Amino acid sequence: MFATELVIFDCDGVLVDSESIVCRILAEEMNKLGMQTTAEELDEQFSGRPARDCLLEIETRYGGPLPDQYFGNTERRIREAFHAELEPIAGIEDLLDHLLQLNVRSCVASSGSHEKMRLTLNKTGLYDYFDGRIFSAEDVSRGKPWPDLFLHAAQSMGVEPQHCLVVEDSIAGVKAAVAAGMPVIGYSTHVVRTPQLQHEGARVVGDLMAVLNFL
Repeated sequence: MFATELVIFDCDGVLVDSESIVCRILAEEMNKLGMQTTAEELDEQFSGRPARDCLLEIETRYGGPLPDQYFGNTERRIREAFHAELEPIAGIEDLLDHLLQLNVRSCVASSGSHEKMRLTLNKTGLYDYFDGRIFSAEDVSRGKPWPDLFLHAAQSMGVEPQHCLVVEDSIAGVKAAVAAGMPVIGYSTHVVRTPQLQHEGARVVGDLMAVLNFL
């Protein structure tokens, strides 16, 4: 019997390689409005956080409500890029297949919207792994770094927090898992991000199959 009864996956950056796409387009659209930034800066600032929180910070930087065309252009470009470029994170399908063989349950708990996850998970062929077990920050009043989303996912799945294992790639996500009382694996291939995740309490792996070592 495994100590881990449920593996809770973040979506962006753990299941699908979407964050670099989103940050690149956000930066380009912000620069058009005179807000000088880079994809790397936005990744550092916004990774793992709910979209509504990120939007508030962008509006603060802009000095008020963003022009209507910002939303339309950004959403259109992100969707087009997802359809053209989006891929699953390397190794995730093998890991999910192994979890099925071991009869260890899994679910998704992401800051992204349900609509966005339907798009990204279907595009990458991962949706069927999680159908009916997908939880969004839309489902709770407070998103990451608060623990609410992970606790909601665990409760919905009927598993106590101490028997969950969270797989995250963001500082906000690791903080949320620690606050929920759940052990957390940080997935990172970035030299800078790795010590940051470790500092927040994650055991870091650079290969998703290594998650099996912590069940």
